[in-house]
Amino acid sequence: MAKLYFYYASMNAGKSTTLLQADFNYRERGMRTLLFTAGIHDRGGKGVIDSRLGISASAIPFEEDTDLRRIAEDAHYEAPLACILVDESQFLSPIQVRQLAHLADEVGIPVLCYGLRTDFQGALFPGSAELLALADSLVEIKSVCECGRKAIMNLRVDGEGNAVRQGEQREVGGNERYVALCRRHFMQRTA
Repeated sequence: MAKLYFYYASMNAGKSTTLLQADFNYRERGMRTLLFTAGIHDRGGKGVIDSRLGISASAIPFEEDTDLRRIAEDAHYEAPLACILVDESQFLSPIQVRQLAHLADEVGIPVLCYGLRTDFQGALFPGSAELLALADSLVEIKSVCECGRKAIMNLRVDGEGNAVRQGEQREVGGNERYVALCRRHFMQRTA
């Protein structure tokens, strides 16, 4: 029985690296995979899953209205898919998460989603909330705060490193815009 997985973590925890390793493992054994990533430009550009370790892979970019179910079913009926992998899954819409659940439940394709649990204000992303509710398996990928404790929060910072408390939920950035922190240090810096 195929499952829907949600691998979640704070920024810089290695989510994309873990996804790319899983993809490599399937492909190395001659199995076909399908990769999706948010249409928002990130390190590697649109349609690329890019790890900070320097490895990358092409992926189908998705927007809020992309029909992931149709794309995956079309690809699966061309040649069977062993796995679907989704990077930046926090940007999925709730409908898209349900499409992915359908692919696992009704088509029998395992779906591995990788993303953030919460945004820079500590609120759940809509896609993450739906994944937390529906995923068969929830797996936390660990990251470390500057104090050595487990980092679970994502602090958005300005050019001087000061906490940003207001703004759009969707703003892509790397180490220059986000810092992974434990809850204690996140609360101290956003108070």
